[in-house]
Amino acid sequence: MSILIAIAGLAFLVLIHEAGHFFSARAVGMKPRRFYVGFPPAILKTTRKGIEYGIGAIPLGGYVKIPGMHRPAPSDLDTSFGPALLHDPSLVGPVERLKRLVAEGDFAEARTALASLDEELARVQLPPVPARAARRGREELADALGPEAYWRQPTWKRVLVIAAGPLTNILFAIVVLAVVYMLGIPDGASRRVEKVSPNSPAAQAGLRPGDEIVAVNLQPTKTFKQVSKAIRATKGKPVIVSVRRPPGRYIELPPEKTIKQNGYYIYGFQPAGVVYKRYDPATAVGFAARDTWDVSKGIATSLVSIVEGPGRKQVSSPVGIVDVSSQAVKTDYRDYLEILALISLSLALLNLLPLLPLDGGHIAFSL
Repeated sequence: MSILIAIAGLAFLVLIHEAGHFFSARAVGMKPRRFYVGFPPAILKTTRKGIEYGIGAIPLGGYVKIPGMHRPAPSDLDTSFGPALLHDPSLVGPVERLKRLVAEGDFAEARTALASLDEELARVQLPPVPARAARRGREELADALGPEAYWRQPTWKRVLVIAAGPLTNILFAIVVLAVVYMLGIPDGASRRVEKVSPNSPAAQAGLRPGDEIVAVNLQPTKTFKQVSKAIRATKGKPVIVSVRRPPGRYIELPPEKTIKQNGYYIYGFQPAGVVYKRYDPATAVGFAARDTWDVSKGIATSLVSIVEGPGRKQVSSPVGIVDVSSQAVKTDYRDYLEILALISLSLALLNLLPLLPLDGGHIAFSL
């Protein structure tokens, strides 16, 4: 079950990343053609209002197909219609005319020429492979020539659509970390006594389970860490422990010398379990944003190391990511949420590298 939860979490991160591209594209007037989680072949798909939604059989990512990602070029037609020309030379004239118009940048006339080519393609009988290549090429060229094409949009629209994916992952990481802060984060062991060791200094002084240690040698203590540090600092000298005993009495226990055990001076008690400190939403969001910034700087440094070479061995595969996530699921749901936020940040920053086909590469070529 933990592995399934980890895989579902990873798939969800991909989903919101692609959703960022998808909804931002629709918001600025670019109509996406496909929205997939996973890569083809599709195991489940449906078409609504001209958009194909699907789940791919290869769960290593996802994609949103936005029309006209690059300016059409004559070489695109060679690739798409070359097999068809070899089968039926009568298509050479319409294809060459279309190539000339594309090369000249006369895209309005090219759309008319593409319609004429459609008529010729409908007339001839092509084998499956050339027919499939021509059909795909025709679809991509029609998208690139249309007014909704990505490459024809203003720079700000192109950058917004591409950046929306990583930004969605960053926002998700902040939200998840804020939720963790609101649920509560470990604030160290409690000052409340869970168990007193027999014949220990604590037992001789009269310390009881349920007591809450509020001071050591008359110095107030707010956390178990402070209690432990103060007791170790006695180095075998008598220690005065002040406690709050239910239902609320404050008691100063008689002094007792601490004893040395495993190299440390101890009093002889076991604290209660870990205490979780909860934060209000505003404070939680502030801490989450701070953590996101700090972690992002560390991830960015690691990515630079990966690109330059020395850090490549540190890169985790999808299998490794799922394994780490599933272990976190078994440990504590807070740990799993933190791991999920970390993966979301890593996904965002990795995609912002200025390399094609990553989002950062598309942004760089849009500027």
